[in-house]
Amino acid sequence: MLRAINISFAFGNQIIYNESSFVINSGQKVGLVGPNGSGKSTLFRLLTNKFSPDSGRIELDEKLSFVPQEVAKDDNLEGCPTIREYICKNQIFPDYEILRFMAGLQLQTLTLEQNPLPLSGGQKTKLAIIRALLEQPEMLLLDEPTNFIDKEGRWWILNELAKYTKTLILVSHDLRFLDDVINKVLYINHETRTIDTYQGNYTAFLRQKKERDDLLVREIKVQEKQIKRMRESLTKIRGRSEKGARRKIQLENRLEKIIDSLPDMPQEARKIKIMLPPPAQSGQIPIFTKNITKSYGSKQILKGVNLTLQKGQKTALLGPNGVGKTTLIKIITGNLQADSGQIIPDYNLKIGYYSQEFENFDQTQTVIDSVRQKTNLGEDKIRPMLFKMLFSFDKLRQQISTLSGGEKTRLAIATLLLQDFNLLILDEPTTYLDVMSQRLILEGLKQYQGSMLIVSHNPDFIEELNVDQKYYLPEHRLELVSKKYPSSSR
Repeated sequence: MLRAINISFAFGNQIIYNESSFVINSGQKVGLVGPNGSGKSTLFRLLTNKFSPDSGRIELDEKLSFVPQEVAKDDNLEGCPTIREYICKNQIFPDYEILRFMAGLQLQTLTLEQNPLPLSGGQKTKLAIIRALLEQPEMLLLDEPTNFIDKEGRWWILNELAKYTKTLILVSHDLRFLDDVINKVLYINHETRTIDTYQGNYTAFLRQKKERDDLLVREIKVQEKQIKRMRESLTKIRGRSEKGARRKIQLENRLEKIIDSLPDMPQEARKIKIMLPPPAQSGQIPIFTKNITKSYGSKQILKGVNLTLQKGQKTALLGPNGVGKTTLIKIITGNLQADSGQIIPDYNLKIGYYSQEFENFDQTQTVIDSVRQKTNLGEDKIRPMLFKMLFSFDKLRQQISTLSGGEKTRLAIATLLLQDFNLLILDEPTTYLDVMSQRLILEGLKQYQGSMLIVSHNPDFIEELNVDQKYYLPEHRLELVSKKYPSSSR
């Protein structure tokens, strides 16, 4: 059983939780829900003793295992020369059992003697999940377990968690996945800084929360009308007499108290728009690849890749984990050398690159300093974009290392959109995003007028983005989605 009793926690002046309490009973499957940056990953850090509450206490009498959001930075990976040693760090598991789990997550091409550090983000996430499931802890904490994972991997994880009889606390922005797994929701209320409890799956939570939000919006509108009437009354009161002056002061005090107690509108009720700067001019074909080939040891990943990106065209790069999507992107961006073939860029090409592991960030910088350094813009140009990307004023002075994965994603996309890149290359940009943030990023990318190459395991996002062509790996198959552009030769 887990009990949180009146816990409060803050980063500097930013309050994350304020005297929040909740209980999780043994065997419950709980979804931890809330907007990006509201404190989901922070709560996991509190439960794993990485952080301590400023006040209140957490009572936990069960052994737990934790799979973090950014597995690439998992401390357990450090110093593990082989996959076997990483999975068996605390216990010894038979090889056949490890290999059975690896086959379930389409990792059968890997060997237990391989070094896990060079693997892709999706492969590392799968290994971390295998490690946690084999340990069979009394309480399992999973922070975005479907990040970087393909459709087949999602189904396998869903099946394993359905059979899991012990306590589970899960963070996921895959809403269908949540619906099929959980029977209770802890919602981190960003407006009230509390942790609210809802019974049922994610769909039941949405219904109950909408009812509460609708009631809150009605209450706010009633109070706003009252405030308007009181302000009108203030203008009519003559303050010359002692009685009039006293009445005016009383009414002003009442008005101030009502305004101070007025809650914020639910985030979902706000209207957000983004205006983007135009991309730099480029030729009709910003970049194309010719017979790109790449192998790792004896395993060939890419073979004869021919891909042409045209001006203003959006291209989706699709396929399961480990087939070379990130490898191809790194070759195109110049971060990796192909074994053979050519990358032929336009003379005026300017590439903006979003990486799924945030290696382009200096984690010690503040949000505002990072954007200023990368864009060479003043704060008056930067702040409006960051506010539109849901960064509060306090967040601008916060260190990047303290941000959630979703906040880092929004920051990275905002930084790219503030510049005049004419080709955006995006490696899993929706991985850490909640529903509202996905909508925000989607609308920004739909407005972008340059060329785009995007990797995503989120089919709904790709469809809504309305890409012009899809390139499938490992088949090396090009599919033209619209007839707006002529088909590229393979």
